[in-house]
Amino acid sequence: MLPTLQTERLVLRPLVEDDAGAMYLAFRDAELMQWWSSGPHVDETQTRTYLNGTILWSDRKVWAITEDGGEALGYVALGARREGVKELGYLLRRSHWGRGYAREAVAAIIDHGFNAMKLRRIFADVDPDNLPSVELLKRLGFRQEGHLRAEWETHIGVRDSLIFGLLAEEWR
Repeated sequence: MLPTLQTERLVLRPLVEDDAGAMYLAFRDAELMQWWSSGPHVDETQTRTYLNGTILWSDRKVWAITEDGGEALGYVALGARREGVKELGYLLRRSHWGRGYAREAVAAIIDHGFNAMKLRRIFADVDPDNLPSVELLKRLGFRQEGHLRAEWETHIGVRDSLIFGLLAEEWR
């Protein structure tokens, strides 16, 4: 079972299927989904299907970002890649941007990954034009390790991808 994690202002609890309604508020947002691999969701059923098929029943560890353990404002995840290495992913509703929630949640998961899970490396794959995510990763100590040209075919066309990595010994 995935542990619930507490930060100064947030509670990160396991994401569950019942979070589909709250998560639909994020997944339907065209501006937020601009840099995602698929376009905005058209209804809550699409979000529920996505959560069930892509997130909840995969090898990912996925935490809901909440203020008090209740409504999911977004999520942060660590996806399995190989022993000791996980891929970081995150999404936060735009209504909660500018409060430092993404940084706080992602930092907590990085800390959990390196300390409790004993990972040696965490990496993230980001669209080069997703400047808020690029800046967040840099502020957390990630280094750009690669630029993959024409890597993803998305709802806005073929996109490049930046790979950022962080090693356990680099984490504060």
